[in-house]
Amino acid sequence: MHNFEFLKPSTVKDAVAALDTEDAQALGGGQTLIPAMKQRLAAPKKLVSLGGIADLQGVKISGEVVSVGGSTIHAEVAAANVFSGLKLLAGGIGDPAVRNRGTIGGSLANNDPAACYPAAALGTGATIITNTRKIAADDYFQGMFTTALHEGEIITSVTMPVPEVSNYQKFEQPASRFALVGVFVAKYADWVRVAVTGASEDGVFRWSEAEAAFSASFSADALSDLSLDACGMIEDLHGSKAYRANLVKVLAGRAVSAAS
Repeated sequence: MHNFEFLKPSTVKDAVAALDTEDAQALGGGQTLIPAMKQRLAAPKKLVSLGGIADLQGVKISGEVVSVGGSTIHAEVAAANVFSGLKLLAGGIGDPAVRNRGTIGGSLANNDPAACYPAAALGTGATIITNTRKIAADDYFQGMFTTALHEGEIITSVTMPVPEVSNYQKFEQPASRFALVGVFVAKYADWVRVAVTGASEDGVFRWSEAEAAFSASFSADALSDLSLDACGMIEDLHGSKAYRANLVKVLAGRAVSAAS
């Protein structure tokens, strides 16, 4: 690993100022950035840790909205009194070491195509709040490892409307524990959202046909006549495009059954 400057500001204002320099990089839990630096795939000259900013941490529940600070670790979300789908998702990320270091803000900022949190954000219609603005989840995710974040912008919190019922089903790669496919289903009074991670070459996405089917009948049987186009699905040594497309349907059905 190369030499770099390490800063740990105590306020968002100071963090933003520190990031407004050449080759500065924000550091959340470091679950992606640090391994990349060790392999010399990334070489920032300055790391700005967000872990010491109290305003970016914690889980708050106000009425029908859950708000999670950007630097909140996965284990804290899993231990909080949040809705079942979010609790299940956070508790199944990686292993205990990852859950006690990784953060929701880091996960969403990185937007790995196999990460779990993007499915929760898109599946609940979350709002990603930064130091400058609010971004709807439908506008935030823009492709594999690509988001609407500007250079130096920091995720301060994520707000999610609480669904009536929700569930997350993940078929994980046993070594990395990333999702080969993960499906988040959330039912609200007048609609259902279905978000899929791990399957598409474009990253997390909503399966609109399944949403319409579940809105009409919230049961696994609602998918009986549906199939997901395998075009654009990820294909690797773990599974073909067709395999992943079928797995999306299987897991969506399981998620609805578990939520019900």
